[in-house]
Amino acid sequence: MYAIVEIAGQQFKVAKDQKVYVHRLQEAEGSKVTFDNVMLIEDKGNVTIGAPAIEGAGVTARILGHLKGDKVIVFKKKRRKGYKKKNGHRQYLTEIQIEGISASGVKKAAAKKEAPKAEAKEESKDLSSMTVAELKALAKEKGISGYTSLKKAELIEALSK
Repeated sequence: MYAIVEIAGQQFKVAKDQKVYVHRLQEAEGSKVTFDNVMLIEDKGNVTIGAPAIEGAGVTARILGHLKGDKVIVFKKKRRKGYKKKNGHRQYLTEIQIEGISASGVKKAAAKKEAPKAEAKEESKDLSSMTVAELKALAKEKGISGYTSLKKAELIEALSK
């Protein structure tokens, strides 16, 4: 059984008990993490593909340690000009070990929800201090048609209705 999962902005093909080096994660060493953005799961010939992700699927892993990768040398040169630049870079990485792949039953991480209604009331009072781009974005949220060709005064009038 294997899965293709997105971890820290990159896609990895992972299997149970596999060790993977990924971009630095914020969690502490020894903690468990769950990745719920699973694109594909293969189990004994049965392939499940998500669009873009499989609902309820997840990959659990344990963080083994934080480290730095090998040094990469970046050398730039322009011939006959006397221009040479040499830089080095070591990427911060996290080593994780995949503990399990589940096709269903994983809950999505709760996203932090703000109070957009309270902000909308405050914005309606002070529309004249907003930029045209902000007014157009607000008009798009409210579903006003033809907001792209309106001027600032017309946008304020349409939004205040």
